[in-house]
Amino acid sequence: MAADDTAGPPGAASAEGIGLPWWSIAFPLLALVAVLVGLAKMGTIGVIVAAVMLIGSVLAAVHHAEVVAHKVGEPFGTLVLAVAVTVIEVSLIVSLMLSDAGDASTLARDTVFAAIMIILNGIVGICLLAGGVEFREQSFTQTGVSAALNVLVAMSVLTLVLPNFVESAPGPVYAPSQLVFVAIVSLILYGTFVLVQTVRHRSYFLPEDGGEDEHADAPSARTTWVALAILLVALIGVVLLAKGLAATVERAVLGAGLPLAVVGVVIAALVLAPESVAAFRAARRDRLQTSLNLALGSALASIGLTIPSVAVVSLLLGLPLALGIGAKSLTLLILSLFSITLSLGTGRTTILGGVVHLVIFAVYLFVTVVP
Repeated sequence: MAADDTAGPPGAASAEGIGLPWWSIAFPLLALVAVLVGLAKMGTIGVIVAAVMLIGSVLAAVHHAEVVAHKVGEPFGTLVLAVAVTVIEVSLIVSLMLSDAGDASTLARDTVFAAIMIILNGIVGICLLAGGVEFREQSFTQTGVSAALNVLVAMSVLTLVLPNFVESAPGPVYAPSQLVFVAIVSLILYGTFVLVQTVRHRSYFLPEDGGEDEHADAPSARTTWVALAILLVALIGVVLLAKGLAATVERAVLGAGLPLAVVGVVIAALVLAPESVAAFRAARRDRLQTSLNLALGSALASIGLTIPSVAVVSLLLGLPLALGIGAKSLTLLILSLFSITLSLGTGRTTILGGVVHLVIFAVYLFVTVVP
């Protein structure tokens, strides 16, 4: 969720007189219908249709959040996007944690770790590769990227690594007081980053020439209000459909002999899909700065907002929450953070960095499925 998300409100075909794509209105409404008729409980076909409605509602929710964000401008636009995506991610995680199909205490950890790996290696990798193929070499503003990586390293270690070494609670978990403290620290770090990115040092996150990327015309007040209303409908549909599909998804994954961590990968990929496409398109237009703002901003929001939200739910509902990653994941995290620091350490990139990160991402996916 970056300050200069120039993807703008996507939309090709629009509903007449409203200025919104027809699918972004249809999916949230159909999702509510699916919830009311109990589609997720109507056998295999019902589950498949409900899953399609869920995916469509997630994409629609992010689209409408972008419309509202584009209208209100920064820094509030960044927060609208961050909050909307966090609601979606947390609702999916909590719904699965509440199901009884398997031990889901590590689901939040797996989802956040998956988001970091997808962003640092998958999204950044494909953007660097695509930009390098098209333009041979691309440049960006080093100060902004370094600031984002600095915060990302701190939050990653505090939320995913440190729980393995504290002594107040057994296992890779924080004691309740520690969990509250880390949640507050994560919010402070994310909030400070948003302040720096959108207000105090906004120039750090703009292209090197000092200019801003082109923006589409701001939507009308009518379009914005309709988008806000449909956004709320979409979020309600996502939460309720996720609750209905949670147990089925977990049973399917475990029944296929796959680790439960695969569910975290699916959730992260689903939530990050819209911004991944926007980042890729920006790289293809030689706007690598925008791509990196989108990618790194998403990673920071995934930790800085999701972990505190899940921590609160865990404490209120008494749900177990294991945050510490294992040795395999820790190795991949260190490799990813070290590699991206090198890849983005000069302010210029080529296809080499893209290939390196995509290889790391492929390794992550493989060892997740075949642990």
